[in-house]
Amino acid sequence: MPDITTEAQLAEFSLAPGFRTAATACGLKKSGALDLLMVWADGPCSAAGVFTTNRVQAAPVLVDRDALASAAGRIRGVVANAGCANAVTGDRGMTDAKRMQAVAASAVHAKPEEMLVLSTGVIGVFLDMDKLERGIAALHSGDAGGAMRRAGDAARAICTTDTRAKVASVTVELSGGRATIAGFAKGAGMIHPNMATMLSVITTDAALAPGALDRALRTAVSESFNRISVDGDMSTNDTVLVLASGQVGCAAADEESFTAALAAVCKSLARQIARDGEGATRLVELRVTGAASERQAHRVGDSIACSPLVKTAVHGNDPNWGRVLAAAGYSGEPIEPARVRLWFGDADDVQLLDRGLPVEFDKARASALLQCDPAVIHLDLGLGDARAIVWTCDFSAEYVHINADYTT
Repeated sequence: MPDITTEAQLAEFSLAPGFRTAATACGLKKSGALDLLMVWADGPCSAAGVFTTNRVQAAPVLVDRDALASAAGRIRGVVANAGCANAVTGDRGMTDAKRMQAVAASAVHAKPEEMLVLSTGVIGVFLDMDKLERGIAALHSGDAGGAMRRAGDAARAICTTDTRAKVASVTVELSGGRATIAGFAKGAGMIHPNMATMLSVITTDAALAPGALDRALRTAVSESFNRISVDGDMSTNDTVLVLASGQVGCAAADEESFTAALAAVCKSLARQIARDGEGATRLVELRVTGAASERQAHRVGDSIACSPLVKTAVHGNDPNWGRVLAAAGYSGEPIEPARVRLWFGDADDVQLLDRGLPVEFDKARASALLQCDPAVIHLDLGLGDARAIVWTCDFSAEYVHINADYTT
């Protein structure tokens, strides 16, 4: 799947069978762009979610945790807004999130606990509930218009500093037939692993119990959203939700195939988020091999991905490989410099380090490889057979401009 969703792909994108969607502009975004959406099914769905591990958690995250604890087997849908995170808003924020949940649930004749809630935007700002309630009513009265019933419009509505919407879908053969897994995500800044580091809604028509769906999602997230970083900042609102309408039978023997397909969707969305990092001009793929464990490989890759010096060097096409090794060294993992090897390029085109010693290399060629999209950096630790891939992006001056002016 591509690392960028084109306008043509967005226009053709649809959710899994059994789901409907609507999006509108209710006025939460100053720009007047789409900022409110719902995804819902006509019947109860199995659902699972993975949430931020930030100790400061937004009201919608707390509401969703409770909803999944009490009604994971009968969730009806998701309502989401952009333009206000409803985070660090105290008791009023919880009241507003629950009101948002109840109004959306009522619109589809569901109980409040059967509706999940997502919010994204500026932290420390209260939701304008009048605008939001009118918007939810518009979604279900036809005021949103036919053009706003497309799944691609829902993907747009959840965006904030994103430069483009992000969607992905696959099909997978199960015991009961061919199932679809289709979802969308938002994220460009405040992106860092553990948990999902953004918002994503994924739908499937496969029939899985909540427990099986939860296992599949956690595995998929560990291989995708937990392997990306834009700026090292973890959000208060990070959430990945998956809803299963249950139209296609999925036996216990199918779970491995379903999980692999779900992971493929999550990886595509994760790569798209990293590629669309604020001010980014290219995706960076960090391959760490020869590790003693997958955990070690992941932590070393994560350390490199979070290094501003590495990311600015990539942006400037500067083959300053010492920054890569330095970032690996402060990862907290026990590496042995005398065993380390380093290459640039998808096919290990240019070697820069061999068993801890510098190698003469073509600097112009190495610089050109950093201009590729994705730019690939491969570090082998020489300690074992474990490996991991982490995705990030370059840092440009535009990142500073976007975040310096975000609320002003």
